[in-house]
Amino acid sequence: MLFDSVCTNGYIQTDGSTQVSRFLYDTKRFIRKNRWIVDTAPLQLYSSAIIFAPEMSIVRHTFKDKIPSWISTLPKVDSAWSAELQTLEGHSDEVTAVAFSPDGKLVASGSNDHTVKLWDPATGALQQTLEGHSDEVTAVAFSPDGKLVASGSWDHTVKLWDPATGALQQTLKGHSKTIGAVVFSPDGKLVASGSNDHTVKLWDPATGALQQTLEGHSKMIRAVAFSPDGKLVASGSYDCTVKLWDPATGALQQILEDHLDGVTAVAFSPNGKLMASGSGDRTVKLWDPATGALQQTLEGHSHSITAVEFSPDGKLVASGSWDHTVKLWDPATGALQQTLEGHSKTIGAVVFSPDGKLVASGSWDHTVKLWDPATGALQQTLEGHSKTIGAVEFSPDGKLVASGSWDHTVKLWDPATGALQQTPEGHSKMITAVEFSPDGKLVASGSWDHTVKLWDPATGALQQTLEGHSDWVQVVAFSPNGKLMASGSGDHTVKLWDPATGALQQTLEGHSGTVRAVAFSPNGKLVASGSHDCTVKLWDPATGALQQTLEGHSDWVQVVAFSSDGKLVASGSWDHTVKLWDPATGALQQTLEGHPDIVRAVAFLLDDKLVASGSDDHTVKLWDPATGALQQTIKVDAVTRELTFSKDGPYLETDSRPLNIKSLYTGTFAHERQNICNICVKDSWVTQEMTNAIWLPPDYRPTCSAFRGSILVLGHRSGRVTFMGFNL
Repeated sequence: MLFDSVCTNGYIQTDGSTQVSRFLYDTKRFIRKNRWIVDTAPLQLYSSAIIFAPEMSIVRHTFKDKIPSWISTLPKVDSAWSAELQTLEGHSDEVTAVAFSPDGKLVASGSNDHTVKLWDPATGALQQTLEGHSDEVTAVAFSPDGKLVASGSWDHTVKLWDPATGALQQTLKGHSKTIGAVVFSPDGKLVASGSNDHTVKLWDPATGALQQTLEGHSKMIRAVAFSPDGKLVASGSYDCTVKLWDPATGALQQILEDHLDGVTAVAFSPNGKLMASGSGDRTVKLWDPATGALQQTLEGHSHSITAVEFSPDGKLVASGSWDHTVKLWDPATGALQQTLEGHSKTIGAVVFSPDGKLVASGSWDHTVKLWDPATGALQQTLEGHSKTIGAVEFSPDGKLVASGSWDHTVKLWDPATGALQQTPEGHSKMITAVEFSPDGKLVASGSWDHTVKLWDPATGALQQTLEGHSDWVQVVAFSPNGKLMASGSGDHTVKLWDPATGALQQTLEGHSGTVRAVAFSPNGKLVASGSHDCTVKLWDPATGALQQTLEGHSDWVQVVAFSSDGKLVASGSWDHTVKLWDPATGALQQTLEGHPDIVRAVAFLLDDKLVASGSDDHTVKLWDPATGALQQTIKVDAVTRELTFSKDGPYLETDSRPLNIKSLYTGTFAHERQNICNICVKDSWVTQEMTNAIWLPPDYRPTCSAFRGSILVLGHRSGRVTFMGFNL
C-alpha cells in the first residue's frame, strides 16, 4: 500500500535540497499524521487531512481545491510540521505507560482500560490488544530480545506476553498492592517490579519464580530501573528517596536524598555513569550512581514529573509531566533543548526509540504521540491562550467573541477572520465566566481571584474591578437595561453592582451553597438565583429583600430563566428536571420530567407558549408550560448550555447549532432565513445534519464551543481558539 511504503521508507532524503525530496518529506509527514482517519474514513483525506495540515505543507497547497466548498473559513493552523509525527488512538481510557521494542518495530502502550496495545510506529497500525488484567495497567516493558512484553497492574500482578501472538506466558503473583513499575534486566534473565506495598521484587521470567524481595522503602514505589551492566537496580519511592540495590544479593548500595516530594521516575544513562530521577517537586535530578553525588537539577516543568528517559546516545534526557508537556534536556549542561506540546492531559510515560529518532509519549488524554526530537523547533504557537479555555461568548451583534481561560486572561476575537483583537489582562487566577452587556460596550469576566472585571471590548481597557466576594465568582449577568450587573459566587452570595461606577449596590445573602445561576426578570424588578443548596431564590434588586424561596429540586440548580412577561420562572437542575414557578406567589406550577441527565439550559420562546430545555443527554426538549406536556424532543450532537429564540426565523439558537421548530410555530418573520447552517460538534467530529462531516484531530477537539450564524468557535485545552465558517 502507498501509505505503508511511504511511511516506512527510511531512505527518503529530507534535507530540502531538491523539490522532490521536500515533496516526499511533506507527503510522509502528511500520511503519518492522518493514517488513522484515512484508514477509518478515507474521504477525510480531502477534507480534515488537508484542512488541518500546516500552512506551508506542499500537499495542502497541491490539493486545497479539494476542500469542500461549503467550508467558507478555514481554521488557522501551524505554519510548519511540528515535532509531533503521529497520534495513536484506540485506548478507551488514560494511557499510563509506553515502551519501544528493542528493534523499534513495535510500541507497547498500557492503559487504565485494562489493556496493553501493540502498535507499528512506522504506520500507526494496531498489531495486538493484550487482554487479561482485571484492573488498570500501570507499566509496560519489552525484554531485551523483544520476545516478551511485561505489564504491571492495579490487580497486583505482573503479566508476561508473547508480542508476536498476543498469548499470555506467565502471571507473576506476590505483591500485595498495585504494581507501579516493571523492567527487564539487560540480559533478560530478571524482571523487576516495584509496588505500592513498598517492595521491589525480582523474578525469573522463564519460570515465573521469585528471586529476591528488596525491602527498605517506607512508601509506595513508582519506578525501577536496571543499570546497563545489570549490576544495580534503582528504585524511586514516594518516601522522596532513590535506593540503589545489588540485584544478585539484594543488598542496599546507596540512598540518594535531595528531592522534596515523592520520586516518580528513574532511569540510567546508556553508559551507566548518570542516573536521572523525576519527582513531584517538579524537578529532574541527575546523579552519579557510583558515589551518590548530585550532578544537575533540571528545572522548568510547572507540575509534577511523571517520567524520565535518556536517549540511546545519552545526549538527551526526556521528561514528562502533569503540565501536559515533554521536555528534552542536555544532561551535560542541564540546558532545556525542546518543549514538546500537544497533549491535553498529564503525560504518563515517555520513551525514545532504539535509534533515538523518535520519542513516544503516552497521556491521560487516551493517546500516544510520536515526536521527532530533532525538529521540535518547528513547533508553532498560534496567537491564543496558554491554558484551558473555560468560556466563550458572542457579543450581541455577533461581531466579537470573548474567551476566558485558565491562563488568567480574556481574549477578544473577530469571528469572521479569527484575528485576535484584544487581550485584556488583570486577573490573577483562572477565569470562569464571561458576559457582554446588552449594548455590547462592556465585557464582564468572573474569576477564581474572587473579582469581576469590566472591560471595554473596543480597546481592551479595564473599566472597573469589582471586589467584595470572598470566594470564586461562578456566574455574571447584566440587567436588561445594562444598569446593574449580578455576580454569583462560591461564597454563597449574589452581589449587585453598578457597572458604570463599580459601586456595590446590594449583597443578597441567604443561600447555603455556591450560587451557580443568576437571571434578571424582563422588567429588571426581580433577580433569580439558583444554588448548590437546591433552591431558587427571588430578590428585589432595589432593596436586596428576599421575596421568595422556591424549594422542590433534589439536587443543584444549574440554570434559571424568566418568561418574557415575567409571570413564570423556569429552573433546570442536576436532578434532571425543569420546574416552572409563579414568581409572585412562589407556587410550583409544573415539573417537567423526561431528561435522563443534568439540565443545563432553559428558555422561554414563542411568546412564552413553549419552554425549551437542554441537557447533558444530548437532547433539547420543547414543553407546553401551561400543561407540562412534552411537545418535541430534538436530538443534538453535544451538551446544550445556551438556548435563545432566533430573530431570523422559527429557529432555536443553541451553543452548538440552530434548531428548526417551524412545525410548532405559526407566525411569520420579515427576514426569515431560507437555510440554516446545521453544524455541530460531537466528540471528535464536526457534524452536518447529524452526519459526521469533518474529523477533528486530537489537538483541535474542544473543551467548549459556540455557534452563531455561520461561524463555529472552538476553545481548546491547549489555549488555542479555532474559528470555522460555513456557507450551507
